[in-house]
Amino acid sequence: MRGTLASGSGSRPGHFCRTPLAWSALEGHSVEGMTVMQTMQGVAAGQDICSGPPPRHPRPDGQDRYTISEVVAFTGLTAHTLRWYERIGLMPHVDRSHTGQRRYTNRDLDWLVFVTKLRLTGMPVADMVRYAELVRQGESTYDERRELLESTRRDVLARIDELRDTLAVLDLKIGFYATEGTPR
Repeated sequence: MRGTLASGSGSRPGHFCRTPLAWSALEGHSVEGMTVMQTMQGVAAGQDICSGPPPRHPRPDGQDRYTISEVVAFTGLTAHTLRWYERIGLMPHVDRSHTGQRRYTNRDLDWLVFVTKLRLTGMPVADMVRYAELVRQGESTYDERRELLESTRRDVLARIDELRDTLAVLDLKIGFYATEGTPR
């Protein structure tokens, strides 16, 4: 299934976009020598594939005021992590209720899901904070944002290669034990 996986019955918390690159890598195809543009074949120029069909949120826009505990349930992040993200500047300004409680929006949920994906890439927190700062500065930072993401992409590809090598070693060992454990 390609497209956006959204939170709902039977799905994991949050959502993510499945890019042609991600699917190529996961299906075992070599993407090492490919450019970003080659991995994006079939995607219209200028189209942000992660902003394609909007994810299903627990509430529609305009009624999207979530408490920190609701965000914890939706994203799988801890309340401590959410507060820390806000403190270090990774989370944009979070609205507060008249009693001072944090109130998150659907846009905040989308940002948190994206940040979670960046964490999974192994991107250092300092780079994630830098990326968030660049986003707040506006469109004039597109080039710098792209460079940061391309660098992270190279790191992810290197990790995929390492994991494939590790998988090959595991497969050899499993094969060895499968043949040695067979009665003769």
